Amino acid sequence: MGAIPDKYLDLFQEQKKAFASLATVMPDGSPQVTPVWFDYAGGVIRVNTAKGRVKARNMKQGSPVALAIMDPDNPYRHVQVRGRVARITEDGAPAHIDSLAKKYLGQDKYPYAKPGEVRVIYEITPTSASVMG
Repeated sequence: MGAIPDKYLDLFQEQKKAFASLATVMPDGSPQVTPVWFDYAGGVIRVNTAKGRVKARNMKQGSPVALAIMDPDNPYRHVQVRGRVARITEDGAPAHIDSLAKKYLGQDKYPYAKPGEVRVIYEITPTSASVMG
């Protein structure tokens, strides 16, 4: 399961509905943070966004990122994961955002899609984790 301690894997499960704060690096080297929905499959964290957004522009293959994930039941329990973007794909991205909408909203379809929007999945391989709580 990579760098994530087993004791914290519940934060990555569908039932938990934990949000992640995703940190990326801007072209000038400054940090950028965005709350995101995510899932975890096959040892990678997957986030989904639309092409053209700031986080999408910052994440290239191999880019360093970090995610802070707080337990929604106990905000003093959290995990920070550092990793790198391992894969970027549009394949399956519309179905993936629908599955995240099901997890986070209980809806079968992502309700915030804009006309012409192109969805993208970013797969992040964890390299280290630190925990609290």
